[in-house]
Amino acid sequence: MKISYDAEVDAAYITVVDHIGDGEAETQRHSIPTPDPEGEIVLDFDARGFLLGVEVLGASRVLRPELLATAEAE
Repeated sequence: MKISYDAEVDAAYITVVDHIGDGEAETQRHSIPTPDPEGEIVLDFDARGFLLGVEVLGASRVLRPELLATAEAE
């Protein structure tokens, strides 16, 4: 698992596989709300329906600061 964070747009990406190839994320599930109205979760799946990664919008409002501190900068 790898976490990257772009502070400029306040978005984090949690990759749950070793690598996501170009075009591998075929399906996305958008607009999963978080308790904070500024946050949103997007799930990326491959063609077989396996989860590849999780995008977190409004990440500083949804993820704990200590988790974001360990993230790679985008």
